[in-house]
Amino acid sequence: MAALDWSQCAVVESIPGKVSGAWVFKGTRTPVAVVFENLEDGMTIDEVMAQFPVTREQVKAVLEFAARSLDAPVSGR
Repeated sequence: MAALDWSQCAVVESIPGKVSGAWVFKGTRTPVAVVFENLEDGMTIDEVMAQFPVTREQVKAVLEFAARSLDAPVSGR
């Protein structure tokens, strides 16, 4: 599976030198990956929001972005 192009997601940013350049929620040091990792481990969105400084809207935006990206046609096929 190809990596997602997070630069197209409005609620995240990657800044060299900030969290090693990982994609994080804008204005935070919280990597986007924590949402997926914790949901995969069985946490609810509310539990993720309680553990990390993210809003429901931010979580929803990254989940919807990932879902739309999975539906996008793959180039080079």
